[in-house]
Amino acid sequence: MRFAKNILTPKTIMDIEGPLTYNESTQAWGILRFKKELLNEFSQLKDKRSKCSYKMLYPRDTIELDKIVKEIKKGGITPILLFLNKESNNVNNN
Repeated sequence: MRFAKNILTPKTIMDIEGPLTYNESTQAWGILRFKKELLNEFSQLKDKRSKCSYKMLYPRDTIELDKIVKEIKKGGITPILLFLNKESNNVNNN
């Protein structure tokens, strides 16, 4: 597994939560909109001329996760951790 050498890293510790947005054309909760805090931290994401991409890893178990973490540590990279949550559909009318 290879990691890019030009990975963006934050200057501060970040703890940000936000919703996924439903995309009608794909009929899926597939749009992730970055919060202002993240955009301010990574100004490259605001530059139209900058070409940015992402790499998502989702290990199947903790053994595979340990292997990935060891490789990441060797490269001196600190990744962003993203957890996908299923929210409750309950609506309170009280």
